[in-house]
Amino acid sequence: MRLIVNDRPLELEVDIRTSLLDLLREHAGLPGTKKGCNQGACGACTVLVDGERILSCLALAVQYEGRAITTVEGLASPDGLHPLQAAFVEHDGFQCGYCTPGQICSAIGMKREIEQGVPSHVTGDLAGETVEPSPEEIRERMSGNLCRCGAHNGIVAAITEYFGTEDLGEPA
Repeated sequence: MRLIVNDRPLELEVDIRTSLLDLLREHAGLPGTKKGCNQGACGACTVLVDGERILSCLALAVQYEGRAITTVEGLASPDGLHPLQAAFVEHDGFQCGYCTPGQICSAIGMKREIEQGVPSHVTGDLAGETVEPSPEEIRERMSGNLCRCGAHNGIVAAITEYFGTEDLGEPA
């Protein structure tokens, strides 16, 4: 199987039933993507495929042959952390850190969705060409990524900085 992982070609021989999550962690040596629930409910395994966020625990690796996969390890550059990674550090957007890679990949994918005008469940104007990254939009779109240790405020602050929006505040 041939994949492009973090801008590098990767060729592996694995069982066709191998999940993308297991391929990344066990065969490609990239432990940043976490196995949480292994049922698609927690978001810890979120990675980017061609820039779109997916739950790698629910995806068979063979489905993504020849596609560009980005994990949390592939976000930083030789010059430093990705801006969202730096914002997570600055705003203490992690405590145990288990959900952090999935949160970061999901937020990057979410930003792309918003920039493309993809509506969510809470988008007010479905006919509009743009979507504002409002507090409601961001919370709705990040609702599939769970933080169990209480770093939610730091996560929200980091994403707010990354989007360059005003303080999102707390949910009503």
